[in-house]
Amino acid sequence: MPRRTSRTALDRLRTPGRLTGFLKSASVCVLIAGLLSPLAQTASAAEAAAPNDYCGGQCSDILPPGENGNATLAQVLLNQAFGTQPDHAEDQLGPYANLAKGYPTLTNSTINTFFNDASFGVASDQVASTLSPAGRTDVTIVRDKKTGVPHITGTTRYGTEFGAGYAAAQDRLWLMDVFRHVGRGQLTTFAGGAPSNQGLEQQFWRNAPYSEADLQAQIDNAVANNGARGQQALADANAYLAGINSYIDTSDSGRYFPGEYVLTGHKDSITNAGTIEHFKLTDLVALASVIGALFGSGGGGEVNNAISLMAAQERYGVTKGTEVWESFRERNDPEAVLTVHNGESFPYAAKPANAQGEALPDAGSVTTEPLVYDTSGTGADQSASAASATATANALTSAKRGMSNALVVSGKYTASGHPVAVFGPQTGYFAPQLLMLQEIQGPGISARGASFAGLSMYVELGRGQDYAWSATTSGQDIIDTYAVELCQDDYHYLYHGTCTAMDKIEQKNSWAPTTADSTAAGSYTMRVWRTKYGPVEYRATVDGKKVAYTTLRSSYLHEADSIIGFQMLNDPDYVKSPQTFQSAVQHINYTFNWFYADSTHTAYYNSGNNPVRASGVDAEFPVWAQSAYEWKNWAPATNTADYTPASAHPNSIDQDYYISWNNKQAKDYATASWGDGSVHRGNLLEDRVKKLVAAGGVTRTALVKAMADASLADLRAEDVLPDLLKVINSSTVTDSTAAAAVSKLQAWLTAGGKRTETSAGSKKYADADAIRILDAWWPLLAKGIFEPGLGTDLYTALQANLPVDESPSAAHGPTGAHAGSSFQYGWWSYVDKDVRAVLGESVQGPLADKYCGGGSLATCRDTLISTLKTAAGKTAAQVYPGDTLCSAGDQWCADSIVQRTLGGIKHYNISWQNRPTFQQVVEFTSHR
Repeated sequence: MPRRTSRTALDRLRTPGRLTGFLKSASVCVLIAGLLSPLAQTASAAEAAAPNDYCGGQCSDILPPGENGNATLAQVLLNQAFGTQPDHAEDQLGPYANLAKGYPTLTNSTINTFFNDASFGVASDQVASTLSPAGRTDVTIVRDKKTGVPHITGTTRYGTEFGAGYAAAQDRLWLMDVFRHVGRGQLTTFAGGAPSNQGLEQQFWRNAPYSEADLQAQIDNAVANNGARGQQALADANAYLAGINSYIDTSDSGRYFPGEYVLTGHKDSITNAGTIEHFKLTDLVALASVIGALFGSGGGGEVNNAISLMAAQERYGVTKGTEVWESFRERNDPEAVLTVHNGESFPYAAKPANAQGEALPDAGSVTTEPLVYDTSGTGADQSASAASATATANALTSAKRGMSNALVVSGKYTASGHPVAVFGPQTGYFAPQLLMLQEIQGPGISARGASFAGLSMYVELGRGQDYAWSATTSGQDIIDTYAVELCQDDYHYLYHGTCTAMDKIEQKNSWAPTTADSTAAGSYTMRVWRTKYGPVEYRATVDGKKVAYTTLRSSYLHEADSIIGFQMLNDPDYVKSPQTFQSAVQHINYTFNWFYADSTHTAYYNSGNNPVRASGVDAEFPVWAQSAYEWKNWAPATNTADYTPASAHPNSIDQDYYISWNNKQAKDYATASWGDGSVHRGNLLEDRVKKLVAAGGVTRTALVKAMADASLADLRAEDVLPDLLKVINSSTVTDSTAAAAVSKLQAWLTAGGKRTETSAGSKKYADADAIRILDAWWPLLAKGIFEPGLGTDLYTALQANLPVDESPSAAHGPTGAHAGSSFQYGWWSYVDKDVRAVLGESVQGPLADKYCGGGSLATCRDTLISTLKTAAGKTAAQVYPGDTLCSAGDQWCADSIVQRTLGGIKHYNISWQNRPTFQQVVEFTSHR
């Protein structure tokens, strides 16, 4: 595979943004020769003793591109000039990529060709280095030869956590620094004013505009409210920080710190002048706020919901319009795939019989609250404005990044009699990766797995001595929108009858060009107006009254609280059973689905602080900011309230199997994002795992194959195309263009409907024409089916709730292009239900009307054939217009996955797969 990729627009989500131009004007060889001082600390080989491990060699994991996410200036320049890679920067990318073509012949003995051995410890002949950080005698960091993963073993708790911090800085210091600045809304000042940097800091700061006092208060409250465990978490965090800062000092004096500090102007490559700022406790909360916003904050979108509801009522009248809207919302669709599928009901956020307190905006009155003010230079140019618009849309949508999947099978249905699990988070692809691998062994801690860089005092997703756990994003609604009535002026509001001033929170940023980012100088101020009901996001009028719409999130001011749950998961004296596992994750307030497997049991639990809403409040829409409609026992000073009890959260022990791909959790449990209908990417797992369980004798190999097979499937082809072709073939297709297209689509469907290379490394899809046709056809057929009946205004409004399509090459939505994750958001369920209804088939939870052809099979067929002919006539260059990575018409490249650079090291792009970024394959053979 090539060692270099072309620069992409996505590279500007990062820091070194203009290295190519820099290398043209500098003598690379001279620079490298002058910088080849020690690139790493010296270390001696030694044997690391493994603690108790009950997995019997049957635990595996993978996390591309590689463990090493730090590179010195010399290594960055070598990578940019010649494509060379630092040790362990890329050695997990190839095995990960190769599963796409290698899974059909997979066996138990070849699993670790595509995954790492995740056993505890390191065999003596596989020890690459042993380090006692800062000369400490109470901790060692052993790294293995194959992947360079740190295995941290401490004899004291402080030493163990010191080692975890030191190892984190060794592997991810630059990335940690980037994201603490993202969390604080200071990325552009730190890393440069590229429009993507502007967008990134704006997206997150809009939702979590914390002051230093806010961040410190989170720490104080988390410690005060959690007794001995809170005190232990504080001690662990301080030790972890001491380790990070020790590495900063050591690497600074030894001059092997990440080269990005030089390229962004923080350090001088000749004199070593400049400073790498030490980390502090509040930085960890800033980091946690970013991760929580990315993956664990379900909800929002109430204003968009109101706009589309009003469009439906304008089109059809109030009664019929509401019925139409509800049918597209699919709050509790009876055909939706479920994680807890044994019929248990877990009512949450249901539609009230008589909604109370709704504050729907007057038509046309909604405006988005500005975030950016006082722009100058490149803070005010056109690309900056576009980045700001995208950031705002991503921040305010209910279509959050879901991603992540899980397949867990009870031992009753496996060949060994032990449960088997294949699971992991789908966190996107970055260089370096947001997650890092580690093993931690010390007093009260025994685990191996992945953690977010800078938050790795504990393993967050991984395995313990005799159990493993993982998570997927759940997306239940913990964010509500309140309409605060304005008084006096636009910056005062009524709170319990008193005119109250909003708090003005500001972050002023400026930047200048650097070697890494040549964006010209610029500046701006981010300003958020904050109320007791949260930050202002929109302004409007309601029945003629001026209001501000605010968003209140139950995890707002509480990102630090979840540390207790992660501490418990790492504690072998706490997690000993599925019940204690469930108890541990109940302490995590992020909206996640959690999965567990040991040698005998499996379990599931849905976490998050689900607020108890006032009677009659509909969580789908804005409500008045009045005491009658507030969360039960809500205390605005601390943003605490009553939350639904653990028993009300979807949960299960020893179900026959569990699947999750961000689908609906259980019967009657509503999620904030749209699209939990008859066709969901969760069906790709459900259909495969259900078949395996029915046959029995499931193995690790069989479950990996099921995951890998689903990862290449085009959801539209597998679950919707058969019915589309059924409509078209209801009469003989006489048009030659349509007939040829149908033939290609049918052949692809017969072959499995997958987006897969002709052979490994060919960079050409089998059935390329059929894939091109479907990619072009889907948006055309959706519009052809629905716009005539819904009308343009309603059709457009509903797309703000749920995009029509999210194919692998799509650049819209919360995931973006070249990101792997696909088919999470789209109109596949709507098309499926409507076409089946037109065919006269049984549909549970149908749409309120028949739309395709107005319900006429013949007219519907004409619509499909007409749009199919148009799609078939589109060239590859039109369907895949190209970007700075891919030339127009390069279908494989358009789909391909890119490790988006957040530092100076680049990697090659790989063939598309729709699977977790970090992934475990586990089957424990015994239990303590």
